[in-house]
Amino acid sequence: MTDLKLFNSLTRKLETFQPIHPGEARVYSCGPTVYNYPHIGNMRAYVFADVLGRTLSFKGYDLTHVINITDVGHLTDDGDAGEDKLEKMAAQKAQSIWDIAKHYTEAFWADVKALNIRQPARWTVATDYIDQMIDFAKAIAPNHCYELDSGLYFDVSTVADYGRLARAHTDGGEGRIETVEGKRNAADFAIWRKTPPGETRQMEWDSPWGRGAPGWHLECSVMSGAVLGFPFDIHTGGIDHREIHHPNEIAQNQARCCTNGLDVAANSGANIWMHNNFLVERSGKMSKSSGEFLRLQLLIDKGFHPLAYRMMCLQAHYRSELEFSWEGLEAALTRLKRMVMAVEKLDRKLKLAEDTGPDLSGLDTLISNDLSTPEVLALLEDWLKRPFHSDFQKLQAIHAADQLLGLNLLELGRSDLRIRPKSVTIAEAEIEAELARRKEARAAKDFATSDAIRDELASKGVEVMDGDPLGWEWKL
Repeated sequence: MTDLKLFNSLTRKLETFQPIHPGEARVYSCGPTVYNYPHIGNMRAYVFADVLGRTLSFKGYDLTHVINITDVGHLTDDGDAGEDKLEKMAAQKAQSIWDIAKHYTEAFWADVKALNIRQPARWTVATDYIDQMIDFAKAIAPNHCYELDSGLYFDVSTVADYGRLARAHTDGGEGRIETVEGKRNAADFAIWRKTPPGETRQMEWDSPWGRGAPGWHLECSVMSGAVLGFPFDIHTGGIDHREIHHPNEIAQNQARCCTNGLDVAANSGANIWMHNNFLVERSGKMSKSSGEFLRLQLLIDKGFHPLAYRMMCLQAHYRSELEFSWEGLEAALTRLKRMVMAVEKLDRKLKLAEDTGPDLSGLDTLISNDLSTPEVLALLEDWLKRPFHSDFQKLQAIHAADQLLGLNLLELGRSDLRIRPKSVTIAEAEIEAELARRKEARAAKDFATSDAIRDELASKGVEVMDGDPLGWEWKL
């Protein structure tokens, strides 16, 4: 097999993946803060991490993938400003913070399932690790932290190369972090936040620094180290984490393990740090503060199968910005339909192991080049068009590519991709009956009746697709 090359954000270069533990791959992905529904930009990070995990499995590694659930500690600003996101939402909804976390965790998991993202080996929940967080903080506090009235803070000057991941370190520190009175350096961050006098939080615990809650950055260091051990192989997240959250994680990891510089990647806690780029939506509906923001359920409500969005993500390299548009999503759905129709022509009941396997070296080469999913899609389309030695081989090749892409091509049918928009009330049986009547009218050259049926269906949200090269006949 071809060596797997991955782009390391810490070194800003492609590197050959060399597992720390032979035959194993240990991966940690920053998960959601479960105070609201995830938007589709959030979900791009998990499609990317899923492709990474699928690739490592394809390459023969025993994969341990961990994704965390943040249910405490993440403030409304990624630095140390604002309210706890879950406490704020619980107050707005007049609900228990535990109920808020449960509801939005389940909503996130539903999106994970809808996008055919594989389950990780472990979901770690922040509030299950409070004792370990306190122990971690106690271990690093003597040499790396100081206490203020508002909590325990990490002194970033106590570790080498702070901010190297973000490439944003200056003498003035990180400009995005609000000033907290008494901090030694602008970039210093909270390890433990004390509950202010006179206040009571729904989530708070006793600690050597007073009753309060852990800092968001501390949580990921503790959970990744507890499950995977330091150093582990790969840490993933969205590119927004590259500027503050992950540099702070790295600083904590250095403090816990050593204080040496980042020329040795293992000192950061992970050998490779990987980040997917932003999903861009020009109307501004990617923000959760915009009201009806773009979440996966909105796409489904408008009649798009969720795997059309997965296809959209795969069409761009994970390190490239991806612009969302409804037209682009429609094109991704059409591309998925074409693939599904091509696979439907094959006998999918054939056992994949009954023939000599096809040559997968081209597939291996493409995915090993920093997860080049656009090129894998193109190769898959070529395979769907050209003849193979047998249908067995063709199915095996499609299966191998789909194991990487996760489009579920051997299971999906055309009817599965026809999603009813929420606003449409007409039954499919009625549509089919009207189309049968229209075909009879067209056969009899009664074009007035044919047009009238088409217009009546259009008024009910059904587009009759005369001459559709895909042969779908209608869509909602």
